[in-house]
Amino acid sequence: MPAGRFDAAVMALVIAFVPDPRKGVAEMVRVIGPGGIAATYIWDMLGGGFPLDPILVEMRAMGLSPTRPPRMEASQIEMLRGLWTGAGLEAVETREITVQRTFADFDDFWTSCAKAPSIGPTLAAMSAGDVAKLKDSVRMRLAADSAGPITRTARANAIKGRLPLCHTAMIPWTAQFVAEVAGGEWDVERVLELGKLNARRVYGI
Repeated sequence: MPAGRFDAAVMALVIAFVPDPRKGVAEMVRVIGPGGIAATYIWDMLGGGFPLDPILVEMRAMGLSPTRPPRMEASQIEMLRGLWTGAGLEAVETREITVQRTFADFDDFWTSCAKAPSIGPTLAAMSAGDVAKLKDSVRMRLAADSAGPITRTARANAIKGRLPLCHTAMIPWTAQFVAEVAGGEWDVERVLELGKLNARRVYGI
């Protein structure tokens, strides 16, 4: 994807699944232009904000190991702030987003959650008896009457930052622009190489 082509880049509910979050943020920074916004929001995986936590907690209590994102720590405000400032973004702002959803009853809650990829495979591998035991444990945790509605609250952490008008991330963006204007035999790699040669001659670097 060309560098510096977008006014904003948003990673929605994904960053905890990226093996190297730092590279993910760097890629967002690469594709936005100077003054552009990079933002993300992710369920608070370690702070009890994930919508499926009631089921996951009871699964772990049964000795099960449901699939979890590889970098859950990236869902925390402190790490997000470090990633954003480390990528050279400025005017960094964070916030918590709280949402609610009401289910008709426990069965509605269970059916909706059972479709999730984070618990579906584990449920499919369980015996009918163990699934029934798990459902009972979750029902008790929620103190839910199967005939009544259930309202669940979930929480996500969000962050955004702006790419400064003067930033090293502008280098590939500028090289792309110069190559397009020059045309002919000029491409991004040639522009970058010439820039390096000139820097060595002028600044001795």
